Formats: sequence, structure tokens, C-alpha cells
Amino acid sequence: MAIDKNNKPLATSGRLRREAEAQLRAKTAAQPPPLNLAEAQRLLHELEVHQIELEMQNVELRSAREELEVAHTKYAELFDFAPLGYFILDQRGRIQEANLAGAQLLGIERSRLVGKILSRFIEEDEGRAAFAAHLEKVLRGEGVQCCELTLRRPDGTRFHGLLQSASVDASESLDGRVLTSIIDDTDNRKLRLKLKKAQAMLEETVAARTAELTQANAHLVQEVEQHKRAKESLKEAFSQIQQLSERLQAENVHLQQEVSREYDFGEIIGHSDAMSYVFFRVEQVAPQDATVLLLGETGTGKGLVARAIHNRSARKDRPMITVNCTALPANLIESELFGREKGAFTGANARQMGRFELADGGTIFLDEIGEMPLELQVKLLRVIQDGEFERLGSPRTLKVNVRIIAASNRNLEEEIRAGRFREDLFYRLSVFPITIPPLRQRTDDIELLVRYFVAKYTKKTGKKIDTVPKETLELFLRYHWPGNVRELENVIERAVITSQGPVLQVLDRFDAFRKPEEEQDLKSLGDLERDHIVQVLQKTGWRIEGPKGAALLLGLNPSTLRARMRKYGIQR
Repeated sequence: MAIDKNNKPLATSGRLRREAEAQLRAKTAAQPPPLNLAEAQRLLHELEVHQIELEMQNVELRSAREELEVAHTKYAELFDFAPLGYFILDQRGRIQEANLAGAQLLGIERSRLVGKILSRFIEEDEGRAAFAAHLEKVLRGEGVQCCELTLRRPDGTRFHGLLQSASVDASESLDGRVLTSIIDDTDNRKLRLKLKKAQAMLEETVAARTAELTQANAHLVQEVEQHKRAKESLKEAFSQIQQLSERLQAENVHLQQEVSREYDFGEIIGHSDAMSYVFFRVEQVAPQDATVLLLGETGTGKGLVARAIHNRSARKDRPMITVNCTALPANLIESELFGREKGAFTGANARQMGRFELADGGTIFLDEIGEMPLELQVKLLRVIQDGEFERLGSPRTLKVNVRIIAASNRNLEEEIRAGRFREDLFYRLSVFPITIPPLRQRTDDIELLVRYFVAKYTKKTGKKIDTVPKETLELFLRYHWPGNVRELENVIERAVITSQGPVLQVLDRFDAFRKPEEEQDLKSLGDLERDHIVQVLQKTGWRIEGPKGAALLLGLNPSTLRARMRKYGIQR
């Protein structure tokens, strides 16, 4: 028996022969019976046709293979010798292929590029993060993506690259791949920056030149307008001598309006001694939190003075709440001032915040305080003293920080004697009294006020009134103005509406031009200051220094107060 190299016996050739013949007999027995001649010829024909089809398919496959090889050769040549740097990247940004231009662009041999991660050539972390996001968008199938990055070669040189990437199919791999092109845009970027800088300089130059031309044009237009006005004035001088004479008697309203701004104290117009003293008093008390009592006739501008005090105080950024005690029914004043709870009285269907709560941190202006009912004066006194009150229908005590400015056109001392006003409330309110003089005691301000109101209402109505006749101003100066500044403003507004042409025409028929008998001569600023110092000294028992002294109330240094007393001859 034959033995193989693994010490296994080899089968004899006879045995193998027998086994082969047995398998052939079994295969022959399993085959179908032989075909007849016609069937055999048909099968032979089909085989021949099938053979011809296979040969034709082989010819087509060989032709397609040749075309594919030609196209691949052209593609390889285009890829290798393209003027742009092309790279084939995998999903992780690893370089699988690169053309000659790409290798030259990155400054490394082509063979050494394969397998390197492209992001290693990117300059900054921010740029690498941008490239990762760029690659992710391409792999998500969002189409062609572009980005700009700064790249660095192995020798340390840098260049500004423009990248454009798209997804490509890879037939031999299951990973869809990325085709990326890179252009060295460094020179173009430098040119763009220079162009942008030059454009900015050009725009700046154009803007400066435009401003110069605009200014020159404005001067030219002004000169032309002045020439036109001069020409028109000459024509009027020859044709309307009477009109020119009338114009010479009055001043131009616009010029007077400019002048009036020198004396404009907020919305209060005036430059007389009487009003200058009011302004002085306002400036004294405005920075303080002292309670102020404004006294004066109706229409003298007490509300404007209150607004001026608030606007010059530390509370100017908080609201000033105004309460007109004459405009509210007596049964609603308490609700309006202190608020109410729902159901506090019939008709109180909702909770309401009072004016003192609204004014918290700011100022409350109690106009016509003399009209306040006696039963509410006690509650107001408590607010002034402690800053506390309760809403109607609520036991809860509220606390507020409010500065109080009160005003009255009544003689409150007479109201006290008549039992209509509380004396303790009066002294609480009159910590710093300011008396606003009536218009008949500040006639120096009438012309200024007239021109101010003419300018105000010509602007409002769109009219062009630039002349106030001298006779009209004299008419205003002779009238006693029982309604004060408010009456004057109403007269001017009506005159502006009814005037035809550039001259103010006043059609009001004043009943009398005599001044009332009770009118006193206008006091000088010095006389008013002397009277006020005497009044404060009497209130403090002639004490000058200390926390209850007159100097503190007047806002003066004690030595300054003594000097003023010597100046005015004030003695106890």
C-alpha cells in the first residue's frame, strides 16, 4: 500500500475507477430520456442564436471598456495637469489623491500628500473649525460649498485659499468621497483690500468735497436770497413808502424771538425785576426737597413755575402729577388723591391707585389748594408730615416719598380766619412761599411775551406775521390784564387767526385801560429780597444761625445773611 507524507494510505487506481463509473451511471439514470431529432435541432438552433448574442455582447463590452479606458486616461490627464489644485478627500478630510497643481500649492511632494489630513495645512483653530463645518455640509449632500481659509506650507509660508468642494461617487468604495479645489487668492485678496481702502478714501474725499460744495451752495443760495430780498426791499421803498414807514416802527418777530431766549426760564418768559426774583427763588429751592407754596392770581403761570421747580430738582426723571382741586367734585377728591379699594363706596367697581402713589419718587402739584375740603386737609397734613396714608376702604397704611408743590390764587390767611383752611396745614405748605406777580406789575415783560406768543401761533397756524405795530404794543401796555398772561396769550392767538397779511391786527375791544386802584407800584428786586428776608427772620424769631435759623431757610451762609441785613438796613 502506498503511504503519503502524512502517513495516510493512498487509494488504489482500481478502486477509484470503480467509484467514478458508479457516479456516471447514477448521473445517466437521473437524466431525462434522449430527445427526438426535431427537438434536438430546435435546441441546437437556440444555442447557436444564444452564442451569437453572447459574442455581440462581448464586442460591446470590449468597446465600452476601451472608451472607459480612454475617458479615464483623459480624466487622469485633466486631473493631473489642471491649473487648479484638486484633492480627493475621504469623509475625515484625509487626502486620497492630489494633482500636480495641488501638490505645488501646498509645497509638498505629491506622493507624500496621500494619507495626510488637509486640515493640518490650515493656519488657525478657527479656520480648522470652519473647514470641518464646510466638509460636513458637503457630506450631508447640501451641494457645492465654498469657504475662504488661510493655509500654511511646511516651509512656513502662508497663502489665502479659496476652497470649493462637492461630493463625488466612489464605485469601488461604500463611502461617498469629496472633490475639493483650492485657488491661491492671496494676491487678489491684497488687491481687494487695497481697493476697499482706496474706495473708503474715495468716499471720504467725496463726502468732504460734497460737504464743501453743499456749504458753498448754501452760501450762494443765501447770497442769492439776500440779493432778492434787497431787490424786493428797493422795489417796496419806491412803491410803498407808507408801508416801509410802518415797518420801521416795529421790530422783526423772528429776531425778537431769538433775543427772548436769553430770558426764557423753561417755559416762563420774562426779564423784569419781579420775574428775575421769581427765577432766583426757584433756583434756590429746586435742588431741595422742601415743600413750596406758589401764590398769585389766576393766569400768572403758577403751573409753569411748578414744572420749572420739578425739572431742576433731583426728581426730574420721575413724574410730576398734577391735581386741580377745583376740577374734582368734593366727594371724589379723597379717592383721587389717596386711591380706593374695590367696593369702598357705591360705584367703586375696581381698585384704583391714587395720585400720591403715582407720584412716589417724584413731585405732586396741588393746584388751587384753597379749594380742598376741611375734612381732607387733616389727611393731607399727615402725608406731608409722615408720608403715610390709607386707601379708601383699606386699613393698610401706605408710605410714599413725594415732594409737594401747592398753589393758590386765594389769600390763605383770610381763609384761615374764615375757618375754611387749617392753620397748621398752611404753615406746613408755606415752608418756601413764592409769590408770582400779576402781569400789571411786570409790564417790562409784555413786549417780550407778545412777540413770543406771536411766534408760537404763527408757527402753529402757518401764517407769516412779522410785524407788531407800535400802537398795538402801547395798547397792551396800558391795559391792566385782569386775566394776566393767560388772557394775553388768548388775545394774541385770536389776533393771529384774524390778521390778514404780515402785520398783527388786534380786534379785541378792551373795556377800560385804567389800572385798578388796588394796584401797587412795582417793587424792585432789592425791595422784594429785603421784604423776604424780614419775613423769614420774623418767622424764626430773628434767629440767624443754627438748624432753625433764617440763614438755613434762605439757603445762605450766615455771614452772607448778615451782610445783606447791613446792606438793606434790616434791624430787629
